Amino acid sequence: MKLVSYRLDHNGLWRSGILQGERVVDIASAVAEAPADMLALLDQWDRWKEPLHELSRQESEQIQTQAQSYSVQEVILGSPLPRPRSFRDFYAFEAHVKTARARRGLEMIPEWYDFPVFYFSNAAAFHGPGASVKKPKTTQWLDYELEIACIIGREGSNIAVEEADDYIAGYCILNDWSARDLQREEVKVGLGPAKGKDFATSLGPWLVTPDELAYAARSGEQGLRYALTMVARVNGVELSRGQFQDIHYTFAQMIARASADCTLYPGDVIGSGTVGTGCILELGEERHRWLQPGDVVELEVEGLGVLRNTITE
Repeated sequence: MKLVSYRLDHNGLWRSGILQGERVVDIASAVAEAPADMLALLDQWDRWKEPLHELSRQESEQIQTQAQSYSVQEVILGSPLPRPRSFRDFYAFEAHVKTARARRGLEMIPEWYDFPVFYFSNAAAFHGPGASVKKPKTTQWLDYELEIACIIGREGSNIAVEEADDYIAGYCILNDWSARDLQREEVKVGLGPAKGKDFATSLGPWLVTPDELAYAARSGEQGLRYALTMVARVNGVELSRGQFQDIHYTFAQMIARASADCTLYPGDVIGSGTVGTGCILELGEERHRWLQPGDVVELEVEGLGVLRNTITE
């Protein structure tokens, strides 16, 4: 099933819904006692996921007679989690790491192969599909990053790799926007990216539960991999194309690492890092200039939809 956060106007509260074709069904009006927002649903995910699956299997006409529903055009879709509890972004695609470093004349980091690494970013700066993303005033090198995120649906710490996939409520497309010139300067201090990243992150267009991706799942000792094509376009022109199954570290490995001596909570977001070719930094300015106001960036991932945003001043 596909879950969304939506509201009817820009001043309204975000509510959770199920996507049924081209309609959004309000969950709280369709399922007795169900919470109205996505974070509250995830807090009790083991209780609500089966009733929601049952709802998603009903005929849309049947649902619409007993619940509030709206066409997708009537509502404003937000990030499936408008305010995640936390956001960790990993660095899990070898091709991205190698190419991005080679662009700066750097060799590969041998320690990268020892364990998956991540940085924390701003959980209060999430944007949904269709939203405008403001270009930071001080950057000239604005970049997109083509990623996938998993959403945690169960509390846990010191989670074993073999069990970690069971902690995932669903997946979304993630755009980890980057101000590359700011990032380049601040990482010299040795603490990783901060102001180069914290102005915006896009997530969406909806949360897709793992059962919908079973056709693409490939199991292994280190957790599931998914054979999903990933594409990025700027102003309708394709710039990036990669494969999610090429990831070096699985989400199971990332969850195990993130939860070591630390508790993960429902509503935590974990990003995969950028797929190979998935940003202008890798492609080079000879392939495309840095992003400017007016540019429309579309990230598309098989099975997960299209996440579209427009850059503004």
